[in-house]
Amino acid sequence: MHNYIKKSALSLGFDACGIAKADVLTEDAFFLKHWLENANHAEMHYLERNFEKRIDPRVLVPGCKSVVVVLLNYYPAIKQPENSPRIARYAYSATDYHTVLKSKLALLETQIVNRYGKDVVNETVQHSFVDSAPVLERRWAQRAGLGWIGKHTQLIAPDLGSYFFIGVLLLNAEMNYDVPIKDRCGTCTRCVDACPTSALIPGTLDARRCISYQTIEKKSTIDAEIRPLLSGFALGCDICAEVCPWNKKWAIPHVHEELNAVPEITGWMLDDWNEMGKADFDRIFKNSAIKRAGFDKFRENLSFLSKKNATFE
Repeated sequence: MHNYIKKSALSLGFDACGIAKADVLTEDAFFLKHWLENANHAEMHYLERNFEKRIDPRVLVPGCKSVVVVLLNYYPAIKQPENSPRIARYAYSATDYHTVLKSKLALLETQIVNRYGKDVVNETVQHSFVDSAPVLERRWAQRAGLGWIGKHTQLIAPDLGSYFFIGVLLLNAEMNYDVPIKDRCGTCTRCVDACPTSALIPGTLDARRCISYQTIEKKSTIDAEIRPLLSGFALGCDICAEVCPWNKKWAIPHVHEELNAVPEITGWMLDDWNEMGKADFDRIFKNSAIKRAGFDKFRENLSFLSKKNATFE
């Protein structure tokens, strides 16, 4: 089953697949508890809920024995113009990545069920996940042998870098499991050193200072002390990934047509973005991950980007 699932995942277009034994994440439970107690999650109060499910997939999906993890490269071939408000690369595509991964995971599940029967899944509860449920995706990817968690808290895959989405499928079947690989960051701290807001301490992220959090998840306006440090980003941030040597060496453009960039993202300049009205926003980004921030938040973010208080790259 192990080999069949991995081959099927690759045949469906995933860039990597690994499988781990479902178990309680004891170390992560300890870390998460203290991370939350220190309010590092800022206003993302949903992270406080479902703690037991978050650290043990067997609580989330009764009968779960195995965690299948897939990676999908999203590194774009086309860059934004210089001096354009920057959008994090994960949000370039016209179709929200949740939709893309969920459809591929559904196809993978169908192939598995057709081969091994319906008993391999718990059909009474949700059992496939893409960044929208109490699942520690990066940790399971690490346990499934797909990479290690770098000092910037992202998963780094040795042949892909870190520009990829993670999907998880929980199965009620035992099988052979992949072996985790060792951390290969060594003494490198480029991601930590490059973060303009000092949001990173090796292995820990303070969301309150993170540009991605401030420009997307934070409901109120960006903190005054963060505004001059946005580094040209209007939505999200890629700085810690851009300086990572593993991305400089291994990040290559994806081949997934459904993740191709919205033409406006790779073509518009600052004036074009500033002239965009709500109707334009709703039309252009109606199926995009950008819509999560909302028009008002996005326009406000743009207002903080000027030569006076931001550096464009």
